[in-house]
Amino acid sequence: MKLQKPNQDFWRGRRVLVTGHSGFKGAWLSFWLARMGAIVSGMSLQPATNPNLFSLLGLESSVENNWLDIRDEENVRGVFERFQPEVVLHLAAQALVRPSYSAPIETFSTNIIGTLHVLEAARKTASVLSVVAVTTDKVYQNHEKDLAFEESDPLGGHDPYSASKAGAEMVISSYRKSFFQAAGIGLASARAGNVIGGGDWSLDRILPDAVRAWASGQTLVVRNPRATRPWQHVLEPLSGYLCLAEHIFAKPESAQDFNFGPDPSDVATVKEVVTKAQESFGCGGIEWGSQPGGLHEAQTLTLDNTKAKRLLGIHPVWNLETALARTMNWYRLQNSGHRAVDLCEQDLQAYLAAI
Repeated sequence: MKLQKPNQDFWRGRRVLVTGHSGFKGAWLSFWLARMGAIVSGMSLQPATNPNLFSLLGLESSVENNWLDIRDEENVRGVFERFQPEVVLHLAAQALVRPSYSAPIETFSTNIIGTLHVLEAARKTASVLSVVAVTTDKVYQNHEKDLAFEESDPLGGHDPYSASKAGAEMVISSYRKSFFQAAGIGLASARAGNVIGGGDWSLDRILPDAVRAWASGQTLVVRNPRATRPWQHVLEPLSGYLCLAEHIFAKPESAQDFNFGPDPSDVATVKEVVTKAQESFGCGGIEWGSQPGGLHEAQTLTLDNTKAKRLLGIHPVWNLETALARTMNWYRLQNSGHRAVDLCEQDLQAYLAAI
């Protein structure tokens, strides 16, 4: 089976705009693009955590940085006009479920209106030929039926985060049909499963929470160990976004929505993931809870990745065991003094070698 991987020749010298480039996924993506020789401009808020992967990778010196809120339409448009990107990878978002309950207006405005600003600026910039807008695996109406969601399933969302991302999908679909198709510009949405990997220090994510607790000798409290998620290493969906951007650059008429997630055998409960992570990290206590802490979160979530396999040739490369081992090894080595840039380079080369 031949697996598709990003084409370095395509990206070398390509002008690429990455929104959300200061975040966990955005930093990894900007690092990868810069390694391939792309000319990268980033549009984002300042990094939200300390430490953060963006700073540790030294990306402030290797990419163009535009510090702004994507809800600021004038500044978003200004970046497009100045930089004239050929490819846009839109990752900027309020990306956490539980904080969306305490900040619903910020969540809806960032994820829907912010996406609208990015797409409006893209359609009015003649240089743009390919746009990948990233949403989430949580855009589907989830009735807890333990079935893998296909791209044709109804959109929905109980919590503000999920609903806002479903709303963003409606904006993306409308802009594709109303503007981008007629102009011969590829606009696709990417719905990715839960990502893990070294360099994430976000609050309220299970592995960063685990690393913080275990590195400081504290016990990790797990509120919802029975929840299942489509876990995957961060390089898996990023590879998918890059391949998708290449595909719709060449064939804009083929742009549509795609799931990027692991095979069904790698869907696991939070308890299984935390237990394996503890084994890889080598230490740390765990306290198992029995409920999700008062706020609704989906218990069961699985994606069907058949469409990406069939139309794009994109298949999962690292299984869950490998993804967890590399993630926890990254943190363990970084905590002991190894440079983040070296650890990311090692993971990237190992991933590419496995394709």
